[in-house]
Order: sequence, then structure tokens, then C-alpha cells
Amino acid sequence: MGCVNRIDIGSLRGLLLKCEKPSRYTGGEYGAPQPVPDAGGFNFCACFPDLYEVGTSNLGIKIVARSFEERGMCADFCFAPARDFGGGLKEAGVPLYSLALKAPLKDFDMLGFSLQYELSYTNMLYMLDLAGIPLTRAEREGGRWPLIAAGGPCAVNPEPLADFIDVFFIGDGESVDADVAEIYKKHGGATRDFYREISGLDGVYVPALTDIEYAENGEVKKISGVTRVKRALVSDLDAAVYPEKFAVPNCESVHDRAVLEVMRGCYRGCRFCQAGFIYRPVRKRSVQTLTRQACELIKNTGYDEVSLNSLSTGDYGRLRELISSLKEHLPPEVTLALPSLRADSFEGGFAQDARKTSLTFAPEAGTQRLRDAINKDITEEEILRAAKSAFDAGYSAVKLYFMLGLPTETEEDLDGICAICEKIRALYSAEKRKKALRLSVSVATFVPKPFTPFQWEAQADEATIKARQDRLIKRLPRGVRLSWSAYYPSLLEAAFARGDRRLGKVLKAAYENGCTFDGWDNLFNERGWRDAFERCGISPHIYVRERGTDEVLPWDHIDVLVEKSFLAKERERAYAGKVTGSCAAGCKGCGLQKNCPAAGGAK
Repeated sequence: MGCVNRIDIGSLRGLLLKCEKPSRYTGGEYGAPQPVPDAGGFNFCACFPDLYEVGTSNLGIKIVARSFEERGMCADFCFAPARDFGGGLKEAGVPLYSLALKAPLKDFDMLGFSLQYELSYTNMLYMLDLAGIPLTRAEREGGRWPLIAAGGPCAVNPEPLADFIDVFFIGDGESVDADVAEIYKKHGGATRDFYREISGLDGVYVPALTDIEYAENGEVKKISGVTRVKRALVSDLDAAVYPEKFAVPNCESVHDRAVLEVMRGCYRGCRFCQAGFIYRPVRKRSVQTLTRQACELIKNTGYDEVSLNSLSTGDYGRLRELISSLKEHLPPEVTLALPSLRADSFEGGFAQDARKTSLTFAPEAGTQRLRDAINKDITEEEILRAAKSAFDAGYSAVKLYFMLGLPTETEEDLDGICAICEKIRALYSAEKRKKALRLSVSVATFVPKPFTPFQWEAQADEATIKARQDRLIKRLPRGVRLSWSAYYPSLLEAAFARGDRRLGKVLKAAYENGCTFDGWDNLFNERGWRDAFERCGISPHIYVRERGTDEVLPWDHIDVLVEKSFLAKERERAYAGKVTGSCAAGCKGCGLQKNCPAAGGAK
């Protein structure tokens, strides 16, 4: 389309001076790539539907942008402006623009939205509206508008956004996004032939080619048209696209450090964890590749901290060797950041090499019975051993994550949370230590997600969750800090996670009611959401009910390569209190055997 038009940032001086953190909108970050308009005949903008300091911390959009750059194409970034700046743009009649080129979003060939959580959906509409782009596919049809694409973990159930998105990327998007761009160029735009050709690619879903029929009771009756979309899978992470140069944000970001993706996927198979199933199988980067990437990132950014990221970094088999290699090759002032760890993979030696900030463990449940039911196969002994290792390494602050409303949960499981806290306090007090213990407990409402063994479960209702929160408030040991999530946002998350296309009109109505930044507690507009559901004649509760295992699910046409029958068997094992255990201990037959190193498949 051509990104030759630029926004004169100087003309926005008055607005920038009035808004909070104007550096979010000026660009010019140290180390930022300098895109060339129309390079390679295609202009792409990676759009993150949250604030700059959240989006600049996201690794996925940097990987996707790099995939376009490696094809010689133009790639830029845009983040959701805070309400003060967004309102100012609208009042001034200035369209939302990209960060480096200052080009209006409507002038790009493709806008790629990264969907990390369901409560960001209204922000996507907010960004399209600010850009002057019609919100729905129907409104854009026949016009010269950018291709609106979306990927990320939420894309595995694309249906609630099907009214708005032209193309969904399912799975590993390192190369398929740019493949679509090449086909777009070949067809001279988003023609019917273009959509049909890209729908044959792994990882590409075109909602216009799939029809959904509903039964009288509101359930999905039939999915026709394109009825199988196979997830894209990158098998070799060493050879995969990875940016070794990050832009250093102009203001403090959520994760202000260099980031290494140590591995992708998780062996553990926790039955509540969507990421553990949709990112299977485990694929690892070599120590040599990670060391090289770390050295390049530190050289190109000037950061003094490297984060070793994955779903379960402690399961990286060569972790000690990696730490040793990083210490040998990185400048001595560079430290390593620990992600949230499983208690049974915590390394005291690792802790000695990291900054003495707080450590986070996620037992998820308070008793062994419930941990077995959710396949979180760690024992209380392992939790306490990990805490002691942390204390001996100099840590004095520990945060524990648990969930409320898990299938089969009882009051005894809640009391188990309190008992674990008592034992951790006693463990800390058993020896004389310099600082007082800071022990925090965070409890989140369980949200049943697609492509997990619990995808058929009902979400606990508000009264049940409130009663369980109250029980913890009364029974937790004195001095333990408790935090919890509000119920209605969790209800929305569950509804949109397991929803269908009928939710599109609710989403649009909520945006029209002023709902944006729904993931931020202080900005959440519950009244606007309730009104949207009421006006559309839809209840969110129909999406959080228990589903029948023979029911057609709204996401049944998406194939993440994990068999539905395996998920159903895992659900049965949950109710029987049986642990399946880690894939690393032997193949569990989930359907990915041909691609999984643990099963003797891909290496």
C-alpha cells in the first residue's frame, strides 16, 4: 500500500507534553531497527494491544518482526496508546501511527496483533478505531485496507474474534507470517485466490472460509467449509529466527532486560495449563546458540541482566552448563534473572548466581491429592526443600501461586495452602537470618481453557470463589500477604477463551461502551461489559458451563496436534486422582510422537 506518508511528531508536541510518559510515542529507541518503507514490496507492523512498557517486553512480536526483516521486508511496531494520548489523537484527527516510521497504520499492508490474553481484545478494536480502520471484516470488504492478522496463544480459539480478523496465525509464527506476505505480493493483495492459497499453509486460518451453524439450544451444531487448520510447528530452535538486537525502551518496561528463550514447550502436562499443551513438544536451544545470543544481546543493548525464559527453565537438562558458559563469556557485571520455577527443579547453585530478589514458586494447590489431580507432580517435601535452598542462598522473600476453583477442590485443599505457609515460616525461623521473611500468597480463579484436559469443565461461580477467598483470609498465618483476582474479569476470560463467533457483537458493544485496558484493575469497566452482554441478549455464563465430551466445541476445527481423545483420558485420570507425570520420563502418547524428541521423534 505504501508507507510514504508520515505523521509530523513535532505537530504533536502540545499533546505529548500533556500526556503521561510521552516517550511511549516518540520512537528513536537505542538499538531500534530502522525500517525502510516499502522494502521488499511489503510493509508489516507488529501491533501489541497493551501499553508500550508491556509490549516492548514481549519477545514474540520481536521474533515475528525479525522474520519479515530477514526476507528484506519493512517491519515496524505499534502499541496501544494510553487513554490520554489516544483521546488526544482522536480529538486532533491524527491517525494512530507506527513507532519508527511514524506512518499511519492504515498505510501498511499487514497489521499483526499479538493476542496474549483475552482481556486485550477490546484494545485491538481501540487501535483499529484510532487508526481509522473499520473494525469488522464485513465493513472492510472491497476497500483498500491493511490485512488484519492475529496470532499468539489466544489465537488457538479464534472464533470470538472471527468478525474482525482476516487471517489468524496458529502456532509457531516465525516464518509462516512472512510466507503469507510473499503470497500476498504474488496475488497483488488480499484477493479470493490469495485467501484460498494461504488457507493451505500450516498455521493459517481464514475465518471467512469456515461456516458455523448453531443448534436451538445455542451449542455449536456444525462446522463446515475449512474444518481442519493444522498448527505451524518449528522443530529446530537453533535454526529458527531470533532477534539478536533489541530496542531498549525509552521508559522503564515490565521486563527491562535481555531475554533468552531457552526452550519452547513443557514436559510436565499440568492439566490446567494451556501453554503446556499448545506449545508441545519440548524443543531446546543449544548452550552454544544461547551463549552466542546472550553475548550479542548484551553487546547490542547494554543491559546488565539476562533472563532465561521458558515454561519450565529448570527442566533444561544442560542448565548448569549453560550458566557456566554464560558466566564465562558475559561481562562480570551481568547477572541472570530467574523465571517462576517449579519447586522440584529449583537449584540452590543457580540461586547463588542470581540477584537476591524475591523468588516465585507455583505449587498451584495446597494438598498432594489436588496436585495429583491436576498432574502437578511435586510433593510438599520438594516445596519445602526448594524454600530452604532459597533461604540458604540469601533470599528472604518468597511468593507462592495457587488457584481457586480447580476441579475436585475441597476445603481441605484450601487449608493445605495455610499449612504450607506455616511450614515455610517455621523453616525460615529455624535459623537466625538477617532479614524478616516476606511471604506472599497469590490466588487466581481457575479458568478452563481450550486444548487442555479441563476444557470441558465448568468455571466455579462467584459465590463459591468468594467463600474460598474468605476462608483463606481467616486462616492464613499472620504476616502472610494474600492477594486475589476479582471474579468478573476471570468470568470474561473464561467466556472469551471458550466462546464462539456470537461474542463478536458483545465485544464490539463493550468497546462502544468505553471498555479498554480490561486487564488493568483500575481501568476495568464492569458496568460497560454487563451492559454489552445484556444489550446483545447473551449471557457470559453459557460459555463457562460444563461441556459434554461429545459436544462440538467452537475450536474443534483447530488442530494443535494434541489429540482430543488424549485430553479426555487425562480428564478421567484427574478425577481418579492419577498422575500421568512428565513426558521426559517416557512418551504419554498425546499425538505428537512423530515430532517429539522425548518420544524418539524429531531431534
